[in-house]
Amino acid sequence: MSKTWGGRFTQSADPTAERFTGSLAFDQRLWPHDITGSIAWARALARAGLLTAAEAETLVKGLEAVRVELEAGTFRFRAELEDIHTNVERRLVELVGDVGGKLHTGRSRNDQIALDERLYLKDVVAATQAGLRGAQEALLARAAETVDAPMPGYTHLQRAQPVVLAHHLLAYVFMLQRDRERFADCGRRVDVMPLGAAALAGTAFPVDREALARELGFASVTLNSLDAVSDRDYVLEYLAAAAVAGMHLSRLAADLSLWATAEFAFVEFADAWATGSSIMPQKKNPDVAELIRGKSGRLYGNLVAVLTAMKGLPLSYNSDMQEDKEPLFDSIDTLLAVLGVLPPMLASLTFRTDRMRAAAGENFATATDLADYLVRKGLPFRQAHEIVGRVVRHAVERTLGLEQIPLADLRRFSELIGSDVHQALTVEASLRARAVTGGTAPEAVRRALAQARELVRA
Repeated sequence: MSKTWGGRFTQSADPTAERFTGSLAFDQRLWPHDITGSIAWARALARAGLLTAAEAETLVKGLEAVRVELEAGTFRFRAELEDIHTNVERRLVELVGDVGGKLHTGRSRNDQIALDERLYLKDVVAATQAGLRGAQEALLARAAETVDAPMPGYTHLQRAQPVVLAHHLLAYVFMLQRDRERFADCGRRVDVMPLGAAALAGTAFPVDREALARELGFASVTLNSLDAVSDRDYVLEYLAAAAVAGMHLSRLAADLSLWATAEFAFVEFADAWATGSSIMPQKKNPDVAELIRGKSGRLYGNLVAVLTAMKGLPLSYNSDMQEDKEPLFDSIDTLLAVLGVLPPMLASLTFRTDRMRAAAGENFATATDLADYLVRKGLPFRQAHEIVGRVVRHAVERTLGLEQIPLADLRRFSELIGSDVHQALTVEASLRARAVTGGTAPEAVRRALAQARELVRA
């Protein structure tokens, strides 16, 4: 079968080279956007006087017929036609005759693929933001249940200070909010129409690109034809935002997987969201969470792959850029799959708040509160820190908790310590003290929960 570009060649493509250079296996998913762009281009050519109204209508009807075949699954893809663009065009010619050959007037596959990708990504960005919002809503629902549920907060994976579980969960809500903002920002740069740039120098025909952009739903048009066909920043931005979102989701999954261990026992996964062992009958493994954690590696790798493919490419279009699609599609599929399983998994979790509460007051979790107590009595914080460090050493040597040390013993470390000290060392007092905006006091967390709900709804 002849190539669309075969006129200059005297030798057929080597079958091995043909398979190597073809992109149909992966770019065929762009067919809805390819047809949408081609219909708009046919109408633009008619407005420019390059097609009659009847010819444009014939092309539009033919393209709609191709769309029906693709939707029905009856379209016959032909690998020798290299890509989705040529497959659609060749079928159009079969359906409407020679007039189908006029569709590509003033257009190149270079600006055509850039258009298809941008149209596709406009839809994908919206779907990704919806998925992130769904994950946020699931976290908000669990946070609303746990505003008064103390747990240990950690730094360096060591128990640090008491927090409430809702505060921990809301941290991820705000992370995902930044992810939504990143994708929205990416979406603004996706929303620029490249069609009309042709191969690299711009189309030679008087096409109204601004009218074409409005018809296709773009906010603006590209202002440099070389940049229009060689730009893949919008792909890289999506991949980068996906990698950051994947990192956030991985951290959440890591927390949950850790909390599910017998050593923590802070959470239990529902049977429907866990798996067993083929050899150890007692095992209940958080495989879904572990795979969410593991998928971040794919998201990172896809970003690096496209950055590397684009590095050092001279202007304008190069076939290296064909390598953007498989990583992009894989990241999209991966991230949307993760966002699909996360909300129901979160809803199914059983939080062991009794275990969390018991752990929240252990390991001298309120030592900073003792230092703060001394500060309120007028002692400089550095001196208070030193005194409390010695109190902790004293407690460790005697296997006591801070709240178990007699008042008389505490006063040996500082005469500023009075009979009200033990009240300041409870988990509840520690939480109440942190009522600043963004703090872990239940009243502050309720405010943050309300603010988070507003952000998520926006």
